[in-house]
Amino acid sequence: MIYFIATFVVFLLVIVAMAIGYIVNQKTIGGSCGGLASVGIDKECDCPDPCDNRKKKEAEEARMKKLQAETRII
Repeated sequence: MIYFIATFVVFLLVIVAMAIGYIVNQKTIGGSCGGLASVGIDKECDCPDPCDNRKKKEAEEARMKKLQAETRII
């Protein structure tokens, strides 16, 4: 039983340390290989037109780029 408790405590300490590191770095969690974007694949399917969710995402990205490019006085 002592091995189980010791193992549980070690795992708990590792998880807490990872959580603190994540909070301190303020960085999103990413995979080690970069995913499909690292090999030049923009989307996961071979369909000619993007799906509705992808269109919404691209429209939002274009809107944000346009807003950031404008000179605004606040």
